[in-house]
Amino acid sequence: MTRLVVTADIHGSYSAWLTLKCLLRDNDAMAVAGDLFDTKYGNPLHADFQPESIRKDLAEPGHPFYYVYGNCDIPAFFPGFDTSKTFHMFGKKIFLHHGHHSCKPDDDVNIIIQGHTHLCSLAKKNNRIFMNPGTIARPRNNIHTYGIIDRDSARLIEIKTGNILTGLKL
Repeated sequence: MTRLVVTADIHGSYSAWLTLKCLLRDNDAMAVAGDLFDTKYGNPLHADFQPESIRKDLAEPGHPFYYVYGNCDIPAFFPGFDTSKTFHMFGKKIFLHHGHHSCKPDDDVNIIIQGHTHLCSLAKKNNRIFMNPGTIARPRNNIHTYGIIDRDSARLIEIKTGNILTGLKL
């Protein structure tokens, strides 16, 4: 893998989903820290709310895909996942969860990714990277963001300008 594109809180927005798919390069993977579908509270009357279209796209994702349920996702809509996931990439152990309830990662986890707040953040504490990619769908601060992790760094990027808001060396 070349990069891990990190997102959260898409809430069934098909336009946001298509934008994320356009960010993926040939050797990339994607991690979604919950609330991809919003099948619990989503507005079926809104034209952009298309969780079924996102689910159909994921029938053959084309890239490695890591996903956990958020508080607005109904697991029965997209079965086979959980509320947290640990995986390895770039020689690092990554813990993915939504953040709506507490869960304890293993002690040897290097990167913790969560969503839920609709606000991006990136910090390094006690040799661990903590990333919340924010969201490109419905940010609470009107800054539409996503994250990128590669072999060397973790970055938060503003979708409209492509500007790197902040970054950390791994």
